[in-house]
Amino acid sequence: MIKIKQLTEKEVDPNTLSGQTLAYLGDAVYEVYIRRHLILGEIVKPQNLQRDATHYVSAKAQAGLITKMQDDQMLSEEELAAFKRGRNAKSHTKAKHTSLRTYQFSTGFEAMIGYLSLAHQDKRVDDLSKWCIETVENGGLKDYDFN
Repeated sequence: MIKIKQLTEKEVDPNTLSGQTLAYLGDAVYEVYIRRHLILGEIVKPQNLQRDATHYVSAKAQAGLITKMQDDQMLSEEELAAFKRGRNAKSHTKAKHTSLRTYQFSTGFEAMIGYLSLAHQDKRVDDLSKWCIETVENGGLKDYDFN
């Protein structure tokens, strides 16, 4: 039998966590929003779900979204700080088929989402995720080429 250590959740100050740790959570949080959106939009075949999800969750899309958020001055100082911590984090890996700059911006995007989630700013995560979905679907990233 495998023993698994039981974890008890406690409050964590997201300001004390690394950009990589915040990005780890932010990646999952944002992915759930996108998966839910696709399924509720009646895209249910696994091959279609995966293909369509990449329009929202690829490094290129996330880098474009965070850049547009900055250009449109949508982010608070704390959100920008979380983004920069993720963007500037040292990583031992790099996403396949993308530039280092794109990967860094994507990691920053995920770190910001992770930060907001841990800071219990769920309404803000919800609003930003909805904005991202609308931006992608309305072709709002065509001017943001990262590769």
